[in-house]
Amino acid sequence: MALAETPTYQYLAHAPGRVNLLGEHVDYNGGQVLPAAIDRHVDLLFSPRTDRLMHIHARDMEQEAFFSLDTLEDRLCLDGTPLPGWALYPAGVAQALTLADLHLTGLDCSFTSDIPMGSGLSSSAAVELSFAAAWNYLAGDPFDRTRLAVLCQQAENQYVGVNCGIMDQFSIANGQEGYALLLDTGTLQFRTVPLPPDTAIVIADSGERRSLNHSGYNERRAGCEQALAILSCQLPGIRTLSDVSPAQIDSLITELPAPIGDYAKHVVYECDRVRQAVGLLEAKNAVGFGQLMLECHRSLRDLYKVSTPALDTLMELATQAPGSLGARLTGAGFGGCTVNLVREAEVEAFIRQVKTGYLAATGKEAAIFPCHASQGVRVTSIIP
Repeated sequence: MALAETPTYQYLAHAPGRVNLLGEHVDYNGGQVLPAAIDRHVDLLFSPRTDRLMHIHARDMEQEAFFSLDTLEDRLCLDGTPLPGWALYPAGVAQALTLADLHLTGLDCSFTSDIPMGSGLSSSAAVELSFAAAWNYLAGDPFDRTRLAVLCQQAENQYVGVNCGIMDQFSIANGQEGYALLLDTGTLQFRTVPLPPDTAIVIADSGERRSLNHSGYNERRAGCEQALAILSCQLPGIRTLSDVSPAQIDSLITELPAPIGDYAKHVVYECDRVRQAVGLLEAKNAVGFGQLMLECHRSLRDLYKVSTPALDTLMELATQAPGSLGARLTGAGFGGCTVNLVREAEVEAFIRQVKTGYLAATGKEAAIFPCHASQGVRVTSIIP
């Protein structure tokens, strides 16, 4: 098999996680979202091989995968065993890039991450973008970052089997330090929006882990598609749920059976919240933006039904903590993290109170950490 046992790595791909500040579960419904790349990362060390074999060391899990780029459809390691679940992400990216006519070489590589897995901070998308950026770099960077994001979404949809939207991959590819991205998921047009001054983004990890393969994510997405089909009969000009106004969904809600009526109402009102949020952020109105975050959480809890008792506990504790401006679950839900907007001067007091309250309420420790908006994926040479 001629696999390097102790390779010397030549390059580093550095891919951030992402937090979505507002616009949850609208990226697959054609709406606008407000994500930011964050300073938690997947770091992929890699060197090209002269053959088509992959040797990947997942250091955090102390696991390795050995497979060939010529047999990706088989989803098998070289010894005939199934690819481990984590290896489906780089394998899927390899397949998507190959179908896009990018010539790939095999890699000796090793990656680690300080993005909590299954937390709603897009650790899997960061893995995807790190590998995509590595192969793109070795090929001379023929694809821009948006193209890489689309190909990574394709990999997750078609190879991994998660019917995700584009937001995670796009924000990891295109993140800018100090800014959120206002992304139109229908057109992939985006612009930067400044984050509120004198505030911090604080992530609170519930410790609950979920896999979108085994959650209600695909069920929610299918429900939105059913709602769109029904509403299109009454509103023939609409293409996505983001085209529906709050007044229209309120007048037609009885046309939609439970629970898809609630799903559709969340999406429509969430799209409207994002539209309101842009003006508030540009006016440096952190208090008004924080109120929209609170409204978003209540909608995700009561209408979209993707929150959990642990996430609700974190959210309620945050609203009572010093410096709190807004709080909500972030990511798909079903576990994971909350995102909090906190006055910069009170971050330490906020973290102490929420940690203490969560331990008292649940008997579990919550990992809580501040973060900052970060640059998107990049590749550097580490050997002169």
